[in-house]
Amino acid sequence: MKLSRLAASLLLAGALLTGCASSQGERPLVVVSTNILGDVVSNLVGDDVEVLTLMRPGADPHSFEISASEAARVRSADLVVSNGLGLEEGLQQHLDAAADAGVAAFVAGDVVDVLPYTSTDAGGADDPHFWTDPAQTIAVVDALVPVLEGVDGVDAAAIAARAADYREALEALDADMMTAFAAIPEARRALVTNHHVFGYLAERFGFRVVGAVIPGGTTLAAPSASDLADLVSAIDEAGVRTIFAESSQPDRLMKALAEEADVDVTVTELFTESLTDATGGAPDYLTMMRVNTERIATGLSP
Repeated sequence: MKLSRLAASLLLAGALLTGCASSQGERPLVVVSTNILGDVVSNLVGDDVEVLTLMRPGADPHSFEISASEAARVRSADLVVSNGLGLEEGLQQHLDAAADAGVAAFVAGDVVDVLPYTSTDAGGADDPHFWTDPAQTIAVVDALVPVLEGVDGVDAAAIAARAADYREALEALDADMMTAFAAIPEARRALVTNHHVFGYLAERFGFRVVGAVIPGGTTLAAPSASDLADLVSAIDEAGVRTIFAESSQPDRLMKALAEEADVDVTVTELFTESLTDATGGAPDYLTMMRVNTERIATGLSP
């Protein structure tokens, strides 16, 4: 009996020690709202930090939902990184709950040069789609790095080194986009999409946003017959021959619009508000932007 009790005590002590070691070895937790920002954060922190990205590949950032267990992790994170500017409409209550619980937060929209939506239907609201301009993403990285370096348990020097490499890649992306778009004649730089997502790209690279199938700034809105009629007129006037559908939304409306316009219009898919999984065409931010650049340049070139 005494040997049995001694063995049990040793087993219990071993379990407690193992639990302590596991607890001490836990990585800091950074929760990120969108998968685009999740990819950016992952490039900066590597494997030293656990990154929980809430938005699934291919999801709509305006309307995706999270589980109760994920909501609990948001409230217990070391840092929460979000897009802001009204993008995460379905997630805001959880971001607010984390802030109320004292969780440190970084809002990317607070550090970019914010543009209003080009659509008059949006009433001058802030446009949250800053990542379509890589220079804005560079600004986010520059502001985020010191915040990540301040998280307990991270290797600040390693983050700084990764950030330097990633910033170089972003600068190369920006330069390549500038070159590709410069080859498009100015008269053909007109963009039509599912909804208004290219304001920052248009501002940076000299495009005109002719219109969008869905009015305003959110995918939760719906176009009226008059909206479609106005857009058809704008397409005819601009002489647009390629319109772009976002991968996170069905392109039925875009195809219907192309038929309604009664001209030879091509519908081309872009990756705009969400990354894909590893087997898709846009598994990371840099790839997404390069694919979009090639498709826009091809679609709008003579």
